[in-house]
Amino acid sequence: MDKFETLTGIAAPMPLVNIDTDMIIPKQFLKTIKRSGLGVNLFDEMRYDRQGNEISDFVLNQPQYREAEILVAGDNFGCGSSREHAPWAIKDFGIRCVIAPSFADIFYNNCFKNGILPVALPQEQVDVLMKDAEKGANARMTVDLEAQTITTSDGEVFSFEVDAFKKRCLMEGLDDIGLTMEKAAAIDSFESRASAERPWV
Repeated sequence: MDKFETLTGIAAPMPLVNIDTDMIIPKQFLKTIKRSGLGVNLFDEMRYDRQGNEISDFVLNQPQYREAEILVAGDNFGCGSSREHAPWAIKDFGIRCVIAPSFADIFYNNCFKNGILPVALPQEQVDVLMKDAEKGANARMTVDLEAQTITTSDGEVFSFEVDAFKKRCLMEGLDDIGLTMEKAAAIDSFESRASAERPWV
């Protein structure tokens, strides 16, 4: 998993509440178990018409937001089903941080396991960041996980809370497999001892 330390990038504004996981990645794209290739279908039903053509006024289709790495969204982001494909699609598009007043719990936890930083802030602070994001590609935000701060293009700074364990995992690029592999020496030692003590197993 990619490490997350400091990110400076374009923020895309999406002031919608209750963006559910089916809006993030519709059900017809859930057949794959690969984490790559889903970015093209992120927000598919909002990005494309029925003929597959881009809808020009959708935020991520606008030239200034095609390279967005931060998403500023409305309340209750990631609600609905628990599909892990949702953070896969977000990450594959190139977004590493989602900022919203609140998140659905399962989606929130899935983000950390897939290298995405979800940041929950009070509505009034999200409103400021939303307006900053609306400035386009020249307005770049900085998200500093170590300092737990978000800095707007105008230099205004907001602090956020994050669980210490989840923070460490993101900063060190550790998913569940990576955490297990940290214990590889202890696991090998246990297996060797168990084999010696119970060779019949």
